[in-house]
Amino acid sequence: VYNSNQMETYINPSRELKIFKLVLNCCVGESSERLTKAAKVLEQLTGQNPVFSKSRLTIRSWGIRRNEKISCHVTVRGEKAKELLERGLKVKEYELKNKNFSNTGNFGFGITEHIDLGIKYDPNSGIYGMDFYIVLKRAGFRVTKRKRAKAKVGAGQMVTKEDAIRYFQSTWKGYIV
Repeated sequence: VYNSNQMETYINPSRELKIFKLVLNCCVGESSERLTKAAKVLEQLTGQNPVFSKSRLTIRSWGIRRNEKISCHVTVRGEKAKELLERGLKVKEYELKNKNFSNTGNFGFGITEHIDLGIKYDPNSGIYGMDFYIVLKRAGFRVTKRKRAKAKVGAGQMVTKEDAIRYFQSTWKGYIV
């Protein structure tokens, strides 16, 4: 692939970053009808059935027991992930902190009210906050995951924190605070 401005500039298509997946997490902290209502909000937002997560430890001061369902999450891929990420970043006004980006090239942020995403407020369900977590990959990463002919990916093909920040700034016109 050649850049249209200069024929000498070569842009390697394998170096392009893509959104591998977007994980939406809604943690309620208890297994009650609030959790099922939060799951309905996630289902309404994404059109997918959410998966419930259990607590790993018992924390008496929080009133949480081990293996108690405390949150729900959904993994979204493709165009739907881009659309939801756009809506989430609009709520954050396209501003993220440097600490929102991990060393492995992923980034995440949280919002306090799900109604900011464009969902109509329902007094029966209430208002829930949620976490967005975005995983970025380059082409060819499947080589490490497939069953047959597995191979390692070189260090140059790994996504770094700087790559993720550059992708966020160029694709979404975002700011790092």
